[in-house]
Amino acid sequence: MPPTEAEQQPIVVVGGGFGGLSAALELAAATPSTPVLLIEPQERFLFLPLLYELLSGELRRWEIAPRYSELLAGRGLAWLQERVSSINTSERQLRTDRGRQLHYSQLVIATGGQPITYGIPGVAEHCLGFRSLADVERLQQLVQRLRLQQRPLQRLVIVGAGASGVELACKLADLLQGAAVVELIEQGDELLPQSKSFNRDQARQALLQRDIRLRTGTRVVAVQQGSLSLQRSGDASEQLNCDGVIWTGGVVGSVPALTPELGCDGRGRLRCDAELRVIGCEHVFAIGDAAAFSDASGSVLPATAQVAYQQASCVASNVISQRYGEPLSPFIWKDLGEMLGLGIGQATLTGMGLTLAGPTAFQLRRLAYLARLPGLQHQLRVAGGWLADWL
Repeated sequence: MPPTEAEQQPIVVVGGGFGGLSAALELAAATPSTPVLLIEPQERFLFLPLLYELLSGELRRWEIAPRYSELLAGRGLAWLQERVSSINTSERQLRTDRGRQLHYSQLVIATGGQPITYGIPGVAEHCLGFRSLADVERLQQLVQRLRLQQRPLQRLVIVGAGASGVELACKLADLLQGAAVVELIEQGDELLPQSKSFNRDQARQALLQRDIRLRTGTRVVAVQQGSLSLQRSGDASEQLNCDGVIWTGGVVGSVPALTPELGCDGRGRLRCDAELRVIGCEHVFAIGDAAAFSDASGSVLPATAQVAYQQASCVASNVISQRYGEPLSPFIWKDLGEMLGLGIGQATLTGMGLTLAGPTAFQLRRLAYLARLPGLQHQLRVAGGWLADWL
């Protein structure tokens, strides 16, 4: 489109996860004269860091998964409940899965990630995930079945000893109350390889207290119904029987088809410059799991909500600056610390001048996430619910 016509089109944010929703709300508040459109197929926003508390029943569904219609009411932001299937960056046009074609002036891609299977046979067919409300319901049903059956040698296996795997293992062990053994499998030499040493030590202690078996240096080579095949370095393979496998072995970018093709890294994430513009297309930005970004030292940032939230604020500012021909600002990540849930009512945290573990850390973690829930009205509703529970 001609430049003047392109400028008249809306700013579009594709993906309403943590980063996408935050960016869309900031853009709508800062540019009341410019239409902002959020395209997100799901009915509910999902606050992933608190998904573990939904699994354990410590939080309620409405608290961590409010409806977009409620969050966006009166915020000056349009919402289209469809999925973007392809994007033509030359024409500044996108197509949805329902055949709708839309033009945009500037685009923010915040489509998140999807589990990576590394091509291992059986992972897609036989493993459970932990990234959606449906995943939570399936796991709750599995826990209930195992507790009712009370068969000998029942076992749940979690693959991946990063933050997700460790948090999930602790919650499941507390919920199962000894009805099944929980095993945590990690291909690397250590659990939580990117975590602070204090949190790593607390996590290791939490696993020991719950009799969770940690297998490091162990590779999954295949998953079958009711079992999985393991391989240790220099050792013979092992067949491990189990009643369920939960896969938390990492994510890859989930980006719509782009024309012309733009550069992605080995994990399917769009390569971005210092200002989070997609390299090769200056009017397209990317954040979160959809963006491949390295800091000034060349280190890849962790795929966390904290990073996505900070990127969302930077991108919103840069989209506005670009619109008015002003200089863009580079994204500079500020490490605010790390928090991990370690079972029901337990957590560990480092950051903000604190190094703490136990029930107090659990409450501080909840309060910190409360401040990150989208929308003041929803924050107040959740805070009121928590206060009523305490009283």
